[in-house]
Amino acid sequence: MKKSFILIAASLCICLSGIILISNHNAEDVANDEKNSPLVASMTASVEVPSEVTFAGEKLKLDRYDLYERYDREINSFTYLHSSTLLIIKKANRYFPIIEPILKANGIPDDFKYLAVIESMLNPRAISTAKAAGLWQFMPSTATQYGLEVSSQVDERYSVEKSTVAACKYLKNAYNRYGNWASVAMSYNAGMGRISSELEQQQVEDSTDLWLVEETSRYYFRMLAVKSIFENPKRYGYIIKAEQLYKPIDFKEVRVRESVSDLATFAQNNGITYAQLKDFNSWLRDRSLTINPKKPKEYTILIPTQESLYYDGKVKVHDKNWVRN
Repeated sequence: MKKSFILIAASLCICLSGIILISNHNAEDVANDEKNSPLVASMTASVEVPSEVTFAGEKLKLDRYDLYERYDREINSFTYLHSSTLLIIKKANRYFPIIEPILKANGIPDDFKYLAVIESMLNPRAISTAKAAGLWQFMPSTATQYGLEVSSQVDERYSVEKSTVAACKYLKNAYNRYGNWASVAMSYNAGMGRISSELEQQQVEDSTDLWLVEETSRYYFRMLAVKSIFENPKRYGYIIKAEQLYKPIDFKEVRVRESVSDLATFAQNNGITYAQLKDFNSWLRDRSLTINPKKPKEYTILIPTQESLYYDGKVKVHDKNWVRN
């Protein structure tokens, strides 16, 4: 009886919280959202599926039952994963300004920044149970294949800039093989060998027609869903103020050509803590950096400016669609 009372009380609190959240919306904002949104003013409304979506310039009609349902699953999942989706929008304000110019310089469609979102939730230090690491979740062997150094002291999979360049190389190779970006995206999850083999064995030309393991089958549609939400978060119920986005960090670059015996001392000499050094240079995997004089190499270490380390109420907004006007 006592447990039942507690459960009922907890349920009432949750319901009341939902009512308060909805009532706190500005009436004008709700009215505008109803005009521009497939959602109604409810926390449990199913998201309306559009007739078609576009990714990397390629249109995909969603009228066929399986394509409709795969998109429906992902757009509803991301819409109602409130804390996770809210955080990746905030983090995008820091990382998209770094990723986007690299994609453009390498001829990769801008939409592929959403691949990094679903791979790592925009966490440059992410590591999977299979040991894929970094923003783009490279396995060690694939990383070295695409020009990244992976060792006990240096693991460039954790470098935002270098791992993005490596991802571009992979995406280019895949596009040269398939000629369409949907297959490129799915091959990033399953591997080019698997996608090519399945296209041949299942006798289809479009990778969205393939019968694949669930993770790969969902992969492309997760990107489509994330893109829809990022293009108009307010439409899906996400209300963010400019100052709530994670601020971009400005750096000075320190070029290192000789070994550093103690990175903590190096950090202090550059006016930051060891934790701050590691936070923005996670590719440094040890407490020291050894450079073989017989094989000279230069590393660039990012030192955040003091001004960048503090919130002062002003945050540069990368995409005005993310914030409440």
